[in-house]
Amino acid sequence: MTIFDVNYFLHRLAIATFVAIYWAMSLTDHAMNQTTSPHVFDATAAHFEEEVIRRSMETPVLVDFWAEWCGPCKTLGPLLEKLAADFHGAFVLAKVDVDKQQELAAAFQIRSVPTVMLVKGGQLVDGFPGALPEGQLREFLKHHGIEPADAPAEEAAPAEAAPLDPHQEVVRLRKAVEAEPDKEEHKLDLALALLQTGSASEAEQLLDRLPANLATDDRAIKARAKLGFAALLVDAPPAEVLQAAIAAEPGDLRARHLLGVRQLVAGDAEAGLTQFIEILRRDRKYGDDLARKSLIDAFRVLDDDELVGRYRRQMSALLLV
Repeated sequence: MTIFDVNYFLHRLAIATFVAIYWAMSLTDHAMNQTTSPHVFDATAAHFEEEVIRRSMETPVLVDFWAEWCGPCKTLGPLLEKLAADFHGAFVLAKVDVDKQQELAAAFQIRSVPTVMLVKGGQLVDGFPGALPEGQLREFLKHHGIEPADAPAEEAAPAEAAPLDPHQEVVRLRKAVEAEPDKEEHKLDLALALLQTGSASEAEQLLDRLPANLATDDRAIKARAKLGFAALLVDAPPAEVLQAAIAAEPGDLRARHLLGVRQLVAGDAEAGLTQFIEILRRDRKYGDDLARKSLIDAFRVLDDDELVGRYRRQMSALLLV
């Protein structure tokens, strides 16, 4: 992809024929298409210099060239909007509909959609064609020094909500899949919810049918790793039975391991890690080093860096004894 100097783009834009009628239409389009998100907006040629070039002097601007008819755009767009929200203003997302903003598409030499460009410090610094999974998008941003910002004070301490019931989530997401069968994101969400209820077989079938772009999504990759744990729960007793067995005999390490796996798959990561650590504390060679292997596998699927770091240190301390 050719990375050209933004000043050249501005020169081309300045000499383009923006007659009064087109100018008025652009202003109208700008007013009608603005998104309600503070970090995402629809970019037009009429406002590009102000909203993208000048704004990039203070905040990096990711420019998403897309089209209504573009299938991959429907996957990439929501991912970029999610990241814009997650990064809390560390960058802003400018969306350019190439059919409505043909001058911009031509100036940036867009040959296919989706195409993403990064404008920073008034210059176009990088870009890529096609839809990337979330993990690679985060790496792209990190490569250019863009890290998530702290949430605003009003977002940092939201009212504590009751945890979602995974069984109710499954019901809700089944309805969402029925209502929008072509929206593959619903199927991924359903697979994740099914995993939390212990329905590993159906979750695996949904994951197997995901399109390539979603199959490489971080959540799908971690869900597959969780399936490895879920496979251990085939014919395993329910959590209540395992807890009763441990209460009666704290040294029942098989029950502890199965309970830890069940808690991990259900989303209670810390409880699961605690069981694995307790096995390691009681007998670190149990089951051919099962506790250490389970901890390492769990670290690979968890997103909570603080939690992983804390239990990794505990594991290291026990192994060094």
